[in-house]
Amino acid sequence: MIVRLLGGLAIAVMTLYCSPRGRGDKGRGPEGSGLYPELAAYRISEGSSPNVQAEVGRLVGLLPIAAARAELTRRGLVLDEKAVRRIATELGAQMLATRTRDLLRFRQGGLPAGTEFADKRVAVQIDGGRVRVRSIVKKSRVGGRRKRRKFRIAWREPKVVIVYELDEQGRMARGSRPVIDGTLQGPAALIELVAYHLHRLGAAKAREVVFVADGAPWIWTRLDWVVAQVGLDPVRVVEVLDWCHGVHHVSVALEALKFDKATRQEHYHRLRSLLKKGKSKAVIAELDEMAAGLPADSPVWREIRYLRKHTEARRLRYDVFRSWRLPMGSGAIESTIRRVINLRLKGNSIYWTEENAEAVFQLRAAVVSGRWDEIFAHTQEAMARDRRKSWRWTPPDCLAELKALEAEGDEMMQASTPKRIENSAA
Repeated sequence: MIVRLLGGLAIAVMTLYCSPRGRGDKGRGPEGSGLYPELAAYRISEGSSPNVQAEVGRLVGLLPIAAARAELTRRGLVLDEKAVRRIATELGAQMLATRTRDLLRFRQGGLPAGTEFADKRVAVQIDGGRVRVRSIVKKSRVGGRRKRRKFRIAWREPKVVIVYELDEQGRMARGSRPVIDGTLQGPAALIELVAYHLHRLGAAKAREVVFVADGAPWIWTRLDWVVAQVGLDPVRVVEVLDWCHGVHHVSVALEALKFDKATRQEHYHRLRSLLKKGKSKAVIAELDEMAAGLPADSPVWREIRYLRKHTEARRLRYDVFRSWRLPMGSGAIESTIRRVINLRLKGNSIYWTEENAEAVFQLRAAVVSGRWDEIFAHTQEAMARDRRKSWRWTPPDCLAELKALEAEGDEMMQASTPKRIENSAA
């Protein structure tokens, strides 16, 4: 076997190879590839030393494959694009597998809680991005040779979360390192990742945990589960509807009322001021009065229901949020989606397989969050004990049930709003 070192040296090594169980004559089978146990003891994977893996994975997280290869060549490590892609996706798959095993330990109650967020103020922001994913529709052979594969291209929404420490002014604490994670596996998978990260970082002992998001029901319907699973004190949990989304729905409601531009602007500035002062009930009352006599299917009633739902859930108390120095907007998650997804995974003529998109997301998130070294070291340690790379996620029963709840729409979501103990400062 050829082993590559970071300086560019390639060494031929003769060592023991262990074939997986059940290997037949029809390919690798469900057990996957085999193992070189002596090389694995030195953290050597895919014929690359740990330093090569780390350097290739980090550059692929930062740059497209061709640019990463050019930079590696400049540093003295000569690889072709196929090797760069293989090493990077292998490392991404290992990170995913390590995360999945930790997630299963958390689900079974075997993952100890951390202390990083103990006695600190913590913010959690959730949203979704967009990437194009390709899936094979048809394969055909002519004369024993494989023809070009036919693909179907579709937009998919990676769900993304950022968890970070707040300073006393409600901003990301200077010098802190956020936790960034995400998945294409759906809302329930992302919500369990939120609970997993809050648990392993010790958010149960935090002074305050604030969730900031837009109005997507898949987020708010599942937060009760997160609070219970992590053991958060409900009194210390605050939910905030992103300010820009709140005022946007006021604007949409006024547009549906068909006012002329000057009148609409006058109403908008007044209602926006009321909303900022935390008087969302007064905003709803004025919109109700303006919409009196309109048919039930008018778009304005949909916007009023939206504002009323979040008012009753206490997510529009912007005067209180300002006095508590809490974030009112979702700028952190919007910036994360831009830096992690838009600048690396999204672009003209860029189409990903789901596996590669998940892998490169992990590499990119580890670099952008500033946690590359600890994530890479943890992955190396975990893979030295277990080389399996299965990372597909299956939801626990309690989260599968929430999918039916979400399908029933906003009315069911409103009925399931948590009846939490009110903070005495409210």
